[in-house]
Amino acid sequence: MKKYSYIIIDDDAESISKTKRIAEGFSELSFLASAVNYHEGLDLVLEHKPAIVFLEINPKNPSSFLSLNFIDELHRYLSVIPKIVVITNEKDLAFEAIKYGVFDYIVRPVVSSELLKTILKLNKTSAEINPVDFRPEILLPAPLVPIEPQVVNKPLIICIKSYGDHRYLNADDICYFQADNNSTDIYLNSGEMITAFKTLKHFEHVLNYPFVRIHNSYIVNRNYISRIHSGNSVCYIKNVSKKIPFSKTYKSNVDQIIADFSEGNYLEV
Repeated sequence: MKKYSYIIIDDDAESISKTKRIAEGFSELSFLASAVNYHEGLDLVLEHKPAIVFLEINPKNPSSFLSLNFIDELHRYLSVIPKIVVITNEKDLAFEAIKYGVFDYIVRPVVSSELLKTILKLNKTSAEINPVDFRPEILLPAPLVPIEPQVVNKPLIICIKSYGDHRYLNADDICYFQADNNSTDIYLNSGEMITAFKTLKHFEHVLNYPFVRIHNSYIVNRNYISRIHSGNSVCYIKNVSKKIPFSKTYKSNVDQIIADFSEGNYLEV
């Protein structure tokens, strides 16, 4: 019998327990670990290399940074990524998930019959990849192993399109985004401002860390934050005189930024 190891990545501990409880009813599934946010989940997948990842893409806690962009991050490090099975309350994200190549999409509540279908599809896929061959074994010389070219991680390029005009921006050069009704102003480290005819919510969904939403009108690049004043609820951006406010709704995101600064090579005086 084929065994599949799995990891659950979900910001809701209760949902993790429910998914694990259903999965324990199948002897084919072997639990490895669980994580409640993007960073923990990435570390676990890279460490254990599971066969399956049960992934929440519409988290209750925005600071968990869980989304379909997690799959893109796996492609940066792994030549073969696990089978991604999305488990979420949101039906409307199914089409977007298909574009990311997810293996299966389960809408809560998770029931045994849905998980059984996923396992059967896994077995079918495995059988198609490794068909049984009863022909006598013929020993052949070992083939030469080609040398794989070194993969260089390229920075994210954002293309702003408008009436045939294609403007290419290096994401690392973006300091912050500011909402302007149904469009968004993008402020670069050069002092230039570019307008994109997309809402701020669109950019929140398609971008991941270090871009963090801290206000209904602002997404900031964490790498350009030089100061956070919790008393006045404002962030200061490097080489920019404007103060960026943050709201109570996104205070947890700001707390996460503060926590991230304290990790690594850090001295507080």
